Amino acid sequence: MSSLALLGIAAGGIALLLVMIIRWQVHAFVAMMVVSLLVAFATGMPIADIISTIVSGMGGTLGSVAILVALGAMLGRMIEVSGGAASLANRFTDLLGPRRVPMALTAAALVLSIPVFFDVGFISLVPIVYGFCKAAGVNPIKFGLPVAGIMLAVHVVVPPHPGIVGGAAIAGADVGWITLLGLAICIPLAVLSQYVAAWLNRKGYPMLPATAEQFAAFGNNNSSSSAEGAAPQGRRTPGVGTVLALILVPLALIMAGTTGATLLPKGDALRNVLGFIGAPLFALLVAVGMAMWLLGRNQGWNRERTNAIMESALPPAATVILVTGAGGVFAKVLTASGIGAALSQSLAATQLPLILLAFVIALALRAAQGSATVAILTTCGLLAEAITGGGFGTVQVALLVIAIGFGGLGLSHVNDSGFWIVTRYLGLSVGDGLRTWTVLTTVLGLAGFALTALLWVLVA
Repeated sequence: MSSLALLGIAAGGIALLLVMIIRWQVHAFVAMMVVSLLVAFATGMPIADIISTIVSGMGGTLGSVAILVALGAMLGRMIEVSGGAASLANRFTDLLGPRRVPMALTAAALVLSIPVFFDVGFISLVPIVYGFCKAAGVNPIKFGLPVAGIMLAVHVVVPPHPGIVGGAAIAGADVGWITLLGLAICIPLAVLSQYVAAWLNRKGYPMLPATAEQFAAFGNNNSSSSAEGAAPQGRRTPGVGTVLALILVPLALIMAGTTGATLLPKGDALRNVLGFIGAPLFALLVAVGMAMWLLGRNQGWNRERTNAIMESALPPAATVILVTGAGGVFAKVLTASGIGAALSQSLAATQLPLILLAFVIALALRAAQGSATVAILTTCGLLAEAITGGGFGTVQVALLVIAIGFGGLGLSHVNDSGFWIVTRYLGLSVGDGLRTWTVLTTVLGLAGFALTALLWVLVA
């Protein structure tokens, strides 16, 4: 089959995927599986190979993704339930002072969002944002908008979040390098989020009546979460050192493994040891074990309570895992059918930088169907052949996937569930949400890509 025909089938498949998700409201997992089957048939893939290709794509992706997402969800859930968010927010506020509360909350959000999914993390911080805003006499958007911005930025480019982990598996990128580089880029983005949000808030936005009523009632009737950081069920919150240790220890282990792989020769005994302890799977398992002991003891949880909290993290994670696996299936079909090779050749003929094309494709898919995870996975599937066959180094491959992640950050609007979470809790109308949240995510996505492109030039 000609390259033009293969590319036409790919375009038709993506168009059908968008229609199924947006117009027909089909679940992303089902939509991606159906489109994968139809693309396989349309490209003339032998019928005997289709099912094995699908199974291979699912298994190859979930081999690493399922474990990381599940462990990350458990760790985040224990931090959330224990009141760790309040500890971080209060400590950063103490360090930076009451005049810098928005900056303190944004810094706390940056750290907290590493192990916690965006929607869960933001909702967990909302009571704290409300508490500080009531004390300062300001609208929740003043403090909440930059918090949401940096949390979403971390969500799209820092493991163990599902889109970037699944994208790394599809493109064969090193998760350790993605973690280091993604975090390094997100730190200046936290500062940018603060300043852009302040500029967007230079004029006031009226709160929706329902949110205004909720905000006015906040703090009454002994609310369980407040700016003072009362722990759930009367328990004292864990110390900030404990929370930071749970987040930073796995990052330190991953950094050790990446450093060993970079500096030490293959076969070196120390490199092998560092590679083992620095594997994201092992690092997160250590963190979960630490959380079971440190948070459980602090909160007075018995074994049954600890297990119940950990299990409560799995139902939401299961859907994410399935969608990520379906992305792997789509990527495998694109590769096995020859579409990936055809697209790779066509992209090479344009002579445009692959990193720019990766960002633009992900941004377009994000705007079209709303889900950052689906945008990242689909883009990585489309470009997997070009990435793996391009002769790029380890750091370059990581940067390509990060660029795709930042493409999934921008243009959050009404087809994105995150848009509704942020606007609902901050009391923004749809129009005001487009003027603030959509603009902020797009600016952060463009800035993140610019920094990624700069690193690309430096390592090229």
